[in-house]
Amino acid sequence: MNECYYDKRMDFFYNKTNTDTVDEWTGPKLIVVLCFGTFFCLFIFISNSLVIAAVVKNKRFHFPFYYLLANLAAADFFAGIAYVFLMFNTGPVSKTLTVNRWFLRQGLLDTSLTASLVNLLVIAVERHMSIMRMKIHSNLTKKRVTFLIISIWAIAIFMGAVPTLGWNCLCDITACSSLAPIYSRSYLVFWSVLNLVVFFIMVVVYIRIYMYVQRKTNVLSSHTSGSISRRKTPVKLMKTVMTLLGAFVVCWTPGLVVLLLDGLNCTYCGIQNVKRWFLLLALLNSVMNPIIYSYKDDEMWSTMKRMICCSSEDKSHDRRSSRVPSTVLCRSTDTSGNYIEDGIIQGTICGKGDLGDKGNS
Repeated sequence: MNECYYDKRMDFFYNKTNTDTVDEWTGPKLIVVLCFGTFFCLFIFISNSLVIAAVVKNKRFHFPFYYLLANLAAADFFAGIAYVFLMFNTGPVSKTLTVNRWFLRQGLLDTSLTASLVNLLVIAVERHMSIMRMKIHSNLTKKRVTFLIISIWAIAIFMGAVPTLGWNCLCDITACSSLAPIYSRSYLVFWSVLNLVVFFIMVVVYIRIYMYVQRKTNVLSSHTSGSISRRKTPVKLMKTVMTLLGAFVVCWTPGLVVLLLDGLNCTYCGIQNVKRWFLLLALLNSVMNPIIYSYKDDEMWSTMKRMICCSSEDKSHDRRSSRVPSTVLCRSTDTSGNYIEDGIIQGTICGKGDLGDKGNS
């Protein structure tokens, strides 16, 4: 029967698995890493909080797609918490951690990744449901969206806790990985392959949806009037989602490939030399997402600016906007959501309303 090492500290496992020591991360190098990490984490907290607040404040965002987008921002916010915890439990400190504290450190990172991944998968399903029915927004009720969000976090927490629940190498040192000294190599293979497969599925689904939307919008454009930007509303929405997915895949794929190589016990791949850089790349994903929201969505950017500035001019603009029923024109009274054709035509009406407001101001 194998001996279990639940009471050992992490230095025991680092030595057993011949993991590259972390003593090099001391002095000026560690200070620089902590400074950059702190700056990025503060940006993650502030920017993603603004995205969530914008969705709550602006009634034009009260649709399933934007609720899920806000939940994606919440996942990035949680990732910021995970990285802060990692910063104070890395370097030389790693060897002094208890098994449970190390599980917590890695579990937070795994949970944040799973929350973002599953959220993007749910957004893909929501977009598929709405676009294939020729609607800008799906007919998901708030109760269903709430259930989906709760389910996303339940799955994320469970996946983050799987190694703690037993899929580890505490009782079989020979099965331990190099990057994660108390994770079984079999778990790393399962974890990385599962995520990479989901990446591939989502990319295929999003490309299919995007091509369908663009083809259908081009057909509808010949039968509707209004500006080109208004006619391209569904395409712009899909471009935002695909940009988010592309950034997520680019930032997380290298790290998952490294985990896969470690799970396959690739001793000559030099994974120890790149692990920290790929972790930083994954951190940048949570930094990039709020920038993508604001850059790709003018309404999101204007809402965030109003919340930041809080000037008297913005307040008077909000009061005038509340008297002009432009949001009613842009939103369907049918709970099933807006049809793409209606959204294109109504977008022209809203555009005229906006010009009217500017003329009155």
